[in-house]
Amino acid sequence: MYSVPVRELCEFAAKTGDLDHRFTPSPSAHEGNVGHQIVAARRGSVRRSEVTVSADYKQLRVRGRADGFNEADGVLEEVKTYRGNLDNVPANRRALHLAQAKVYAALLCRKLELPSLRVAVVYFEISRQEETVFVEDCSACNLQAFFESLCEAFLTWARQEIEHRRRRNDALGNLQFTHPAFRAGQRELAVNVFRATRSGRHLMAQAPTGIGKTLGTIYPSLKACATEGIDKIFFLTAKTSGQQLAREALADIRRANPGLPLRTVEIVSRERACEHPGTACRGEECPLARGFYDRLPAARAAAVAGDAVLDKATVRELARRHEVCPYYLTQELVRWADVVIADYNYFFDSTAMLHALTLANEWQVGVLVDEAHNLLERARAMYTAELSTESLAVAVTSATGRMAAPLGRLQRELVEVCRATTLYSVQPEIPVHLTDALGDATAQITDQLAEDPAGVPEMVLRFYFDALHFVRMSESFGKHSLFDITKTKEGARVCIRNVVPATFLRQRYVATKSTVLFSATLSPQAFYADTLGMPTGTAWLDVASPFEPSQLQVHIVDRISTRFADREASLQPIAELIQAQWERRPGNYLAFFSSFDYMERAEDAFRSLRSDVPVWSQQPGADDASRAAFLERFAADGRGIGFAVLGGSFAEGIDLPGTRLIGAFIATLGMPQVTPVNEAVRRRHDQLFGAGFDYTYLYPGLRKVVQAAGRVIRTSTDTGTLHLIDDRFRRPEVRAMLPAWWSG
Repeated sequence: MYSVPVRELCEFAAKTGDLDHRFTPSPSAHEGNVGHQIVAARRGSVRRSEVTVSADYKQLRVRGRADGFNEADGVLEEVKTYRGNLDNVPANRRALHLAQAKVYAALLCRKLELPSLRVAVVYFEISRQEETVFVEDCSACNLQAFFESLCEAFLTWARQEIEHRRRRNDALGNLQFTHPAFRAGQRELAVNVFRATRSGRHLMAQAPTGIGKTLGTIYPSLKACATEGIDKIFFLTAKTSGQQLAREALADIRRANPGLPLRTVEIVSRERACEHPGTACRGEECPLARGFYDRLPAARAAAVAGDAVLDKATVRELARRHEVCPYYLTQELVRWADVVIADYNYFFDSTAMLHALTLANEWQVGVLVDEAHNLLERARAMYTAELSTESLAVAVTSATGRMAAPLGRLQRELVEVCRATTLYSVQPEIPVHLTDALGDATAQITDQLAEDPAGVPEMVLRFYFDALHFVRMSESFGKHSLFDITKTKEGARVCIRNVVPATFLRQRYVATKSTVLFSATLSPQAFYADTLGMPTGTAWLDVASPFEPSQLQVHIVDRISTRFADREASLQPIAELIQAQWERRPGNYLAFFSSFDYMERAEDAFRSLRSDVPVWSQQPGADDASRAAFLERFAADGRGIGFAVLGGSFAEGIDLPGTRLIGAFIATLGMPQVTPVNEAVRRRHDQLFGAGFDYTYLYPGLRKVVQAAGRVIRTSTDTGTLHLIDDRFRRPEVRAMLPAWWSG
């Protein structure tokens, strides 16, 4: 039996026409719920809400909840909330709404043995609280025929999916590992991931770099799918390098298991996937959006044939062949994939697609969070919102009509809030008069967009998106965030700055069967458990390093200070240190610094000393090709110095085994600078956890150091040298945070 929600069935079998993703203001989830409640209240007690229905048809089980049912009048209602002019709701979307209503009606007729129903689609305009109702009188016989026609259209696909799931689970139950034996530490990791996934428990796993964590988490997760009813594995990364490692691990698994029926989809951003940059995602402008849903069935069928690896290149070729948008084709293929590789934000952001699909389809998912130490800063950014007086001033200048007055009022309120402050200040709460003015301004822009989207200037629209996010974050403001004001040369900024994203992330873990956070640096456990909101009962694993102290010679260079005030004086000694190590053992090295400026000046100092030694450096904002070119310079048995920034693209998630890299220099503790913002964060950490300095400065800094140092030793046969440059590395509290196996 294949279970499918009503909405999924209708979108598959009844959706036709153009792709239309032009921006139109839609009600928030909260506003949508309120709209449903208002409609229900108007009907009174005779109306039942959220009526659960389901029925079987051959190998299908169709399930869902009808919005409302008035038994006395024999009316089934499907309620859709919207803003503005109903004519702006595309015809194919309204046809889909009617199809959903008819399926609910068919299921209800069967459940209650009714001879007929009046099927009503109620469109509720959220601002005016006005209803527009479309009603059809339908016999149970006709509704059943309509229901069966959609089921028949879906059945071939459903049978294919049932067979795929059977073949997949049989194969995963007998899945062979990619190598004759696990690496040291890798088996322990794999066993614990398997147990966590099988038991529906969350796991935090700290495991050293170089043991094969990516394979050691994907392999046991796939094994668990065979018996635990897991629909999908989401492998989530912070960087493209992590996605590459996931693709390679899955390729290894396929090579070890020929013919493995496993569908893998990789999500890339819309910007990277778009074939027609600068055009809107709607049929009038983009040829790949025109008739998208008419051509989607053939593209979808071709994509899953042969259990393909649906990476960026493969999906792009499929999309070209079938003349559909590759980005939205990928989103469709997520529904039918077994493994999804994506960035963190696709599951953890406030409007995350993977999280929404998981809830809507009631999927059982296992989530693997790669390099999970990065989730803290990424999640903070997701749940931080900022407004500036400069961007608002530009919006005010551009605004016309009904938008001008409320934006002008908001500008006055924002200037007033920012006036009575020092260069930086933290306020105990968000002023009510500011949020009131913000709400009024966004409401007026929303109404204008609903009536005439082209009438909203681009600069107003840019500010509007920032303002909407600010409003959403203000609704959940609490001790996990700061409300701060920063004066700038151009004006001022107000910020709802998330400090501890635990409250938001915890909701995401609830949606999963099991979430595994893994990294070489998840210590101290309490720090990451507190800030990332790990649920009570989360398991903890700390895999001992398989490497011997003799493999890595660690030198603490305490005669050089890398403090900000001492950096100029440190340049020549660091250059001489690199030169001396080079002369002792020529080869490939990485030198890490706390900023691009510091890195560039150190590189210049070394070039002045040894112009004959090959040198290359990380560039700010480098694209994928530039990053690949940087790494290609690290050839086996090569010789040269790569200069990079600590915490950047080359400080973690890259693999340079053997003689591709034989040493590293780390000229900083990596701790954030002492700034007014960081001091405010420190005080909030003190209030919440009693460990402000450690949570704000020490732990994040030394995590970067350990990650960067981990690039040197990748296998049991690697040897190398590590120079930790700063006297503070001698401090007991710092030494305690460094891996125990390091010699020095």
